[in-house]
Amino acid sequence: MAKSPSQKSPSKSQEKTLQSGTGSNEPKPFGDLRGWIDALRREGEIHDIDAEVNWECELGTITRKAFGNGDGPALMFNNIKDYNGPGARCSKMFTGGLSNYTRLAMMFGLPKDASITEMVKCARKAYAGRIPPVTVKTGPVKENIITGDDINLLDFPVPKWHRLDGGRYINTMQGTVTRDPATGRLNVGIYRGMVGEKPNTLPVQLWRPQNWGLDFNKYAAEQKEMPVAFIYGWEPCLPFCGSSPLPPDVSEFDVMGAIRGAPVELVDCETVPLKVPATAEIVIEGWISPDPATFEMEGPFGEYTGYFGGDKALRHTVRVTAITHRNDPIMRGTLEGTMPKMLNENSIMSSVQRAALAWNILERAGVPGVTDVHCPPANNGTTLIIQIKQTYRGQAKQAACAIWGSNAAHLRYKNIWVVDEDIDIHDYGALDWAFAYRVNAAEDDIVFFPGTFGSALDPSTRLKSRDAQKFGTGKWCRVLIDATVNLDFEPEEEYGGQRFPPMVWPDKQDAALVEQRWEEYGFKRK
Repeated sequence: MAKSPSQKSPSKSQEKTLQSGTGSNEPKPFGDLRGWIDALRREGEIHDIDAEVNWECELGTITRKAFGNGDGPALMFNNIKDYNGPGARCSKMFTGGLSNYTRLAMMFGLPKDASITEMVKCARKAYAGRIPPVTVKTGPVKENIITGDDINLLDFPVPKWHRLDGGRYINTMQGTVTRDPATGRLNVGIYRGMVGEKPNTLPVQLWRPQNWGLDFNKYAAEQKEMPVAFIYGWEPCLPFCGSSPLPPDVSEFDVMGAIRGAPVELVDCETVPLKVPATAEIVIEGWISPDPATFEMEGPFGEYTGYFGGDKALRHTVRVTAITHRNDPIMRGTLEGTMPKMLNENSIMSSVQRAALAWNILERAGVPGVTDVHCPPANNGTTLIIQIKQTYRGQAKQAACAIWGSNAAHLRYKNIWVVDEDIDIHDYGALDWAFAYRVNAAEDDIVFFPGTFGSALDPSTRLKSRDAQKFGTGKWCRVLIDATVNLDFEPEEEYGGQRFPPMVWPDKQDAALVEQRWEEYGFKRK
C-alpha cells in the first residue's frame, strides 16, 4: 500500500475544496468510447499494439504486464489473430481505460494529478446526484442488427484471458442491463460471463443477493425468463457505475448522468424490453431462464482476488436473441485478478468506488467525525480504512457496524481499520506505526464479527462456506482493527493531562528555526 506516483495525498491547493466535500471537477460527456479514446490519445494515455497478438492467453499476458502497478497505459489491440482478415466483423479490442488514477481523474473532469481523496469526493457527489437518461429513436449502435441463425458470439475477438479460465470470457467490462419488473428501474452491473457451448449462448455467474439477482428473483417467482442486455464499449462512467454497489432502487444510468453532467441517450433494444446507450459499440440481447435444463457449464475464472474462483459448474445461461453494433466496432474487455504490484482496472476503480460508498454509508448512519476514507487498490475494497476525529470511545466500532450492516458489504469490507486524523491513511508505513503503538488486543482494539455474508470467491473461506445458495455471497468472519488512541485510558499528569505520552515532533520554536535556516544547511526547498 506504499504510495505510487499516481497515489497522492491532497495538495495544499486542494485542501479547501476537499474540506467542503464537493470536489473541484468539471463534468463533461465524452460522447462514446471513441470520444474517450480520442481524449486519452491527446493526453498520451493509450498505447497501440499493431503486432499480431493471439486472443488465446497472449493478449491477457500482455495486458497483465502492461498494467503494471497501476502505472501502465490503456491498450488498443489492432491486430488480433483470426480477427485481422478483410471479412472480420470486429477486429479491435480496447482495455485499460481506467487502469490508473490519472485516467480515473480524467473521467471525473479533474486535473490528471488529482489526489485519490479528491476522486473519492467526486464519486460521493455523483452517487448522491441524479440526471435521468433520455430516450432517442436510434443511434450508431443500430448500424448493424444480427438475429436468428446469424448470431455468433465468436465473431468478436473474445480473449481467453488466463490459461486456466474455463473458456473465453466475453463479460469482463460490459454493462449488464436488467429491469425490475415491479418498478421499471433499469439496473446496470458488471457480472462475469463466457461464450457458451453454442454460438448463441452465454453462461453467467448470477448470485441472487446482487442487484440483477434481485431482479431475476422476481421473474423466477413467476417462472418467467428475465430479459438482459450487455453493453460493450461506451463512456468510462458506464463500467465505473456498473461495478459500483449502488442501492437496488437506484438506476446506474441516473448516476452516469451525474458523472458526465448530461443525460445518457438511450435507445430501445430489438428483442428485449430494455434500453441501452445509443452510441455503444456492441450490444448483446437475450433472456435468462430459471429452468436448470437451460444451464451450461461456466468457470473457473481468474477473479478479482488474484486467484481462480467459482469452480466449473452448471450455471444460468443467456439465450442470445440479437446483437447490434456500430460499423467497425471496438470490443471492450478487461483483465481481472489483482496481486501484489499487479493492479488493474477493477483495483483502481474499487479503491475510489468503495471508499466513496463507505463514506456515504457512514454519513447516513450518523457516524460523526469522519475525515477521510480509503480502500487500498491492492485488495479491491476488501480492506477499508477510515480516518476519524475521535470524540468518544466506541466510535470505531460504530463505524464498522454501520459498514457491515449495509448491502454494499457483499464481497467487500472484510477488514476495517479505524485511525485518528493524524494518520495518513494512504501511507502503509503510517498505518503500520498506528497498528504497532495504538492497538492493544487486550483492550478490545481487535474485534471479530463472525458468520456474516461475505465472498464466495475469497480463497481464505472454507469451501463449505462458499455455498451461494446457503450463504448468499459466501460466509465471512470480519475484523475491526481500532488503531485510534484509547480514550478509556485515564489522562496522566506526567503526560500533561493527555492519555498517551507526547510524540517526538520537534518543538515549534526548534522547527521554526530550522525552517528559517534550511537553505543555509545546503538543502533545497521543495
